[in-house]
Amino acid sequence: MNAATPSDTALDEAPLYEARRKIYPIAVRGTFRRIKWALLVVTLGIYYLLPFVRWDRGPGAPSQAVLVDFANRRFYFFFIEIWPQEIYYLTGLLILAALVLFLMNAVAGRVWCGYLCPQTVWTDLFQAIERMVEGDPRQRREKLKTASRTRRAFEAAAKHVLWLMLAWWTGGAWVLYFADAPTLVMQLLKGEAPAVAYVWIGALTATTYVLAGHMREQVCTYMCPWPRIQAALTDEYALNVTYRYDRGEPRGSLKKTQALKLQGLPGGDCVDCRQCVSACPTGVDIRDGLQLSCVQCGLCIDACDTVMKKIGRPAGLIAYDTEMNVQRRQRGEAPIYRMLRPRTVLYAALIVLIGGLMAAVLATRGWEGLAVIHDRNPLFVQLSDGSIRNGYTLRLVNKQLIPRRFAIAVEGVPEARLEVVGEAATTSGGPVVSVGPDQTHEIRVLVSTAARLPANASLDIVFHLTDVTGGETVSVADHFKGP
Repeated sequence: MNAATPSDTALDEAPLYEARRKIYPIAVRGTFRRIKWALLVVTLGIYYLLPFVRWDRGPGAPSQAVLVDFANRRFYFFFIEIWPQEIYYLTGLLILAALVLFLMNAVAGRVWCGYLCPQTVWTDLFQAIERMVEGDPRQRREKLKTASRTRRAFEAAAKHVLWLMLAWWTGGAWVLYFADAPTLVMQLLKGEAPAVAYVWIGALTATTYVLAGHMREQVCTYMCPWPRIQAALTDEYALNVTYRYDRGEPRGSLKKTQALKLQGLPGGDCVDCRQCVSACPTGVDIRDGLQLSCVQCGLCIDACDTVMKKIGRPAGLIAYDTEMNVQRRQRGEAPIYRMLRPRTVLYAALIVLIGGLMAAVLATRGWEGLAVIHDRNPLFVQLSDGSIRNGYTLRLVNKQLIPRRFAIAVEGVPEARLEVVGEAATTSGGPVVSVGPDQTHEIRVLVSTAARLPANASLDIVFHLTDVTGGETVSVADHFKGP
């Protein structure tokens, strides 16, 4: 057996996981930083304040504009009310969300991660609190040398208290979407809220505090599956934060580059100041190329543009671009930008199609519903007079906020006789059942016929539910079984 080489021994002793490097990004100013602040204010403003927006739905209905009402199995979104039977709307929304994410990726890579992902938004806010209390990285390094241990401990404690307060309000705001917000706030303050509310607030407070305060870039790099998925969905035309090495290389200090140019030698615009690395929330050096940890937030662009402005060189050394364009410029060719291409057009068309279809279905849906379940055992009964009877369970839905009376009728079975077991009244139009406002009502229905049926009969039968007052009708098909 051959002896192990030193390199083999080093590989065997190497750790399985890389230890976390604590990252403290510097504050930068610029276009992309302003965009991120604006989106942060808008998204968190919506998240925190939306539960308190009111919407009048009439007497007996909740007045909260956005409410997930588990007790009554409803979802309210302003003028829209979704019932459990309409779960397909949620499916459509999930499909739309996926397509929007695909479209954003096709246009500008992980732009969702850099600007709108909740992890990014809350991490931005946590880092802003950290810089406000403890200062930027340079100030923190100075404090390690000059500030007393008591002051540093006080600042650290203040930072964590503010983090916990923000995390607590984050968890508290989430539970407000599941109950009347003003009422639940008062119950929380008095200690009278349901136990499940405190449990969820505690869980969400802990996760927000840990993920945004302590794990930060690890969530984006290791926990989130999207950077691995989006790599398979992108193409050479998708814009990404790119170091234009055709312009920046060879990099060097300002004096060194100027000396090279005086000698007629090539010199790049990159002065190797590492401000792009210091500004990155995940610690990426974008000059090494596109990397898994890069969230495409554009802060390195702002940092680099600030340096370029100070040394009198044009901005855009780092910019949203493509590797293909960098190579084309190196060859002396004009860059190519194609926002409209088959995949972006396809994604946009699918978004419009599915969104339009959902809007059309929502606009034309009725305020009544009917579900039919055929008895399974027995499928049919032969009565003493020779007639065949089938049993069904009908669930009637009244989505209006007033009580309604519905007439029930069937067709498709010759000489059919319809009987509703229980409290139904009878009119010339057939049995009539009352359903309370915004309620469902389950009844048992018996359909029988004395007509001669074919062997192993399975006839199509249609149940009609008609509003006695308004005339609105909904129909559901099933089968009538025979021997």
